[in-house]
Amino acid sequence: MFERLFKLKEHKTTVRTEIMAGITTFMTMAYILIVNPDMLSTTGMDAGAVFTATALSAVIGTLVMAFAANLPFALAPGMGLNAFFAFTVCGIMGYSWQFALTAVLLEGIIFIALTFLNVREAIINAIPMNLKHAISVGIGLFISLIGLNSAGIVSTGKFHIGDGQLGGLIVQLGEITSPSALVALFGIVLIGVLLAKNVKGAILIGVLASTIVGIPFGVTDLSSIQFNGFLPPSLSPILFKFDFSNIFSLDMFIVLMTFLFVDMFDTVGTLVGVSSKAGLLDAEGRVPNAKQALLADAVGTTFGACIGTSTVTTYVESASGVAEGGRTGLTALSTAAMFFIALFLAPIFLVVPSAATAPALVIVGLFMMSPIKEIDFSDFTEALPAFLTLVMMPLSYSIADGIIFGVVSYVLLKVFTGRYKEAPILTYILAALFILDIMFLK
Repeated sequence: MFERLFKLKEHKTTVRTEIMAGITTFMTMAYILIVNPDMLSTTGMDAGAVFTATALSAVIGTLVMAFAANLPFALAPGMGLNAFFAFTVCGIMGYSWQFALTAVLLEGIIFIALTFLNVREAIINAIPMNLKHAISVGIGLFISLIGLNSAGIVSTGKFHIGDGQLGGLIVQLGEITSPSALVALFGIVLIGVLLAKNVKGAILIGVLASTIVGIPFGVTDLSSIQFNGFLPPSLSPILFKFDFSNIFSLDMFIVLMTFLFVDMFDTVGTLVGVSSKAGLLDAEGRVPNAKQALLADAVGTTFGACIGTSTVTTYVESASGVAEGGRTGLTALSTAAMFFIALFLAPIFLVVPSAATAPALVIVGLFMMSPIKEIDFSDFTEALPAFLTLVMMPLSYSIADGIIFGVVSYVLLKVFTGRYKEAPILTYILAALFILDIMFLK
């Protein structure tokens, strides 16, 4: 059955490899089950209900990815987008969470329409090949930074410039002798050794071993395992709670456009970057079944808004499953199954600390560096945009911003060197939209 549905032999993979990869992907992104309810609850939403909505939206979006696109990518409410939902729309702008959910619903509906019209797929194809390789590398650096920071191995530190004025944030060495950092370092070394010995499931073994090692260090908190029955919290406090009274306001337009831009290019970046690493891009640099993949996050977002959560997007942590050998929708199906199980056994799954999942992100970041060898560094009109793409993702803490810097600089360099014919028309349109985004939505 699995062979018929997912064409495992064609993709040179096995059921065991795909299931292990799916579980690994879940382990590296399960933190969203903790973070999303906590973040959205600051808006007045019921945290328990948001937990259920988070898990269910991940299940639905990932199932669509599995069966419609046959790709090894998982979906869930996106980080960054949930922060914008909670702290900007409901915080700074002062709107209700019902208003924000309405914006997410409209975004999802628009994305479904754009997907069927092939607009989003065309955008993917308009990104130059060198930038696609750079996106993979940039995502690798980005998720490594996430892992190192979550474990406390690195941290952000403040510095001062001129007359004692406060400057920006830089990354600096964290408290590497702290229990959390030591557990993460143990995991990184262990996974490295297992990989060197060609042990299958090395990343998952490293995550589980780090969780166990974290117990005596106090990093893994077993006391947090509290069973209050096996039924997930009710969705009723947030189910279909929309506010259409302000849908024609300027603020709604700004909020909607921000959701659209960030989600579109985070998803595009993840699909291209992880597909590049997995060797799934075709000879022309196109993501296979891109239309179906984009439909998955559009459906997930629309469904998620209806049951009460922020924008659903393709997760960069899918790279961890790809690194474990995941190549088909069976990986995504396995991840979806884990999210469904998490609905009923949340305390057990959530006991895995971030220090234990950090090694997986760091190692995957290493794996995603390999496409850098495919970038043409001999041509500066190709090399500089690629460099800006990969370096701006971790520095700006945004996949979308990395793509913006890469595409805009690519167009400018091609134009000012008289090689404007090398860039497709749609690439120029993308650059123009990005510039408008910077001017009016940033």
